[in-house]
Amino acid sequence: MFKYKQVMVIRRDLSLSKGKLAVQVAHGAVTAAFKAYKEKPEWFKAWFNEGQKKVVVRAENEKELFELMGKAKALDLPCALIKDAGLTEIPPGTITCLAIGPAPEELVDKVTGHLKLV
Repeated sequence: MFKYKQVMVIRRDLSLSKGKLAVQVAHGAVTAAFKAYKEKPEWFKAWFNEGQKKVVVRAENEKELFELMGKAKALDLPCALIKDAGLTEIPPGTITCLAIGPAPEELVDKVTGHLKLV
């Protein structure tokens, strides 16, 4: 049973292609994992050794991402907000994804447990 996980929250209102969505999720996963590695090494190591559980869910819009990020920060969870470079589908600086964790599942679920899977 997993005790740690990482969750990527992608914006539904952007209607990203599958490839673009995958890249934004990858950016989020790497950035938040690196942050956890530095700030919460015990969480990172436990998550890594368990198999690096990841979940991708959706939020309605940018406003919801910021609300979720506020909740994550209040719980002292590692998180990363991803902004696109704007080279392909969307304008530069568009916020696409919020990555939370790796962190204990019960804490992450307090922030993202109500969101639907992508």
